[in-house]
Amino acid sequence: MTHARPLPAYLVQRFHGWRATAYQQNRAWYRRLAEGGQHPRAMVISCCDSRVHVTSIFGADEGEFFIHRNIAGLVPPYTPDGKNHGTSAAVEYAVTALGVAHLIIVGHSNCGGVKGCHDMCTGHAPHLEEQTSFVGRWMDILRPGFEKVAHLPPETILPALEKQAVLTSLDNLMTFPFVAAAVEREVLTLHGLWNDTGEGLLEQFDPAIGRFVQV
Repeated sequence: MTHARPLPAYLVQRFHGWRATAYQQNRAWYRRLAEGGQHPRAMVISCCDSRVHVTSIFGADEGEFFIHRNIAGLVPPYTPDGKNHGTSAAVEYAVTALGVAHLIIVGHSNCGGVKGCHDMCTGHAPHLEEQTSFVGRWMDILRPGFEKVAHLPPETILPALEKQAVLTSLDNLMTFPFVAAAVEREVLTLHGLWNDTGEGLLEQFDPAIGRFVQV
């Protein structure tokens, strides 16, 4: 027996408002998307954080981005072990089935997942060390990144680790054979971004100089 309940009233009201305005004004566009299938130019992998809204940042319309969100916007290494891998499945579908031209990793300021990794690695989050912690085991992906920034001044470690999470994901993407092959054929480009949510700023990783620069 399912435990699902009806939507909260405020969400129902918002849906009817959208249906009466945005949908009615763009009905032909929505029907075209539904009947013609999706053809996104880019895949965006970002954090679940409710403050990160990638479609707003880029002014994207429906059908433009194939979006996957998870804790801290991480991509795990390629691990074809026959188990459940939601992020890896999304990457596989975007690259091999949809043929996206760009794959964009978006990190952000004040990331709770990255803060959890920091606390875990410094011995201040024993609950995340438990094998039963899904968050802790997911943030293990970033442990190698913490080792790269642990020597920095304390006040700079968290922002540096947030950006290191982006770089870790970019490195892990290249362990996927189909991603590496698409990059090699120059039909796919990878991009690393960091969003300062409070200041409304965006930085991108520039491999030529090895650091993030403001867009």
